[in-house]
Amino acid sequence: MEERCILAVIGEEGIYQCFAPCIEKHFTIISYKTFAQKREHFADKIQAIFVWGGSLKVDRSLLQSLPKLKVVVNGGVGVDHLDIPLINSFGVKVCNTPHVVDNATADIGMGLMLASARKLVQGHNFSKYHESERLSECSLGNDVSGATLGIIGMGRIGYKVAKRAQGFDMKILYHNRNRRTEEEEKAVGAVYCEKMEELLKKSDFVMVVVNLSPQTQKLIGAKELAMMKPSSTLINISRGLVVDQDALVDALQRKIIKAAALDVTYPEPLPRDHPLLSFPNVIVLPHMGTHTVETTQVMVERMVTNAVAALNGEQPPNEVKI
Repeated sequence: MEERCILAVIGEEGIYQCFAPCIEKHFTIISYKTFAQKREHFADKIQAIFVWGGSLKVDRSLLQSLPKLKVVVNGGVGVDHLDIPLINSFGVKVCNTPHVVDNATADIGMGLMLASARKLVQGHNFSKYHESERLSECSLGNDVSGATLGIIGMGRIGYKVAKRAQGFDMKILYHNRNRRTEEEEKAVGAVYCEKMEELLKKSDFVMVVVNLSPQTQKLIGAKELAMMKPSSTLINISRGLVVDQDALVDALQRKIIKAAALDVTYPEPLPRDHPLLSFPNVIVLPHMGTHTVETTQVMVERMVTNAVAALNGEQPPNEVKI
């Protein structure tokens, strides 16, 4: 049987080394570093590419150099960094790993909301660096229980956020392109807002859970932030470009909103001197929404399943079609 080779970045900048054995059960891994050094030797062997975050750029030059390439598999749902029409034009399929990341991403959304509302980072820092024995008045947090959560984007992840928020007795509003069924709304106690403006005005916490597209880029800008309560918190677990970061910095400086908690930014990670990192009322994570052992393991396994199907001439279960 012909050796099956995949091109991937393995290690700290790509798929962590501990997950390599899952791939090596089915493929020989050719690291991008090795490929770059001996391109002519490996070009005819590579049949699949595994993309993990921004670790590997699939451009025209790379595609032209891989005559036996059949599939590009992305770890994660978002494929906005891949030029799918270009890849397809070479007769190459594109796959992703949907549904795998839903729980972990919803969990990080709740974690950010709780950490921001209850000022957990400030509390941790007090324990480490305190010069007095008493917490100051400014360390007072806010209750999440009974507060109003506005979810922008009630897809799979947004719905799982709503289920979790229901456990905190939160009032749940949501805005979505398509309204959920009455049965689905009742199951989580969610109220539909046809206009995003209504949600922004009423919510104590606004969580953004949309896909990045031309329509959602900078969906939350100066106008939308101005509609929010001065006591409200913005939470972004979607993509950095969905929020206008300059507008967010301005809103925080002018106290238009109370706080922000972000799992995603642009770029990622932010430069150390970025203004968002200077606010005591802002939490910034380096896109850790799916960063768990269990979720990553399932993502890698799903990548392998898609690649094996494509190389066997079968329909991959998670092909992305434009």
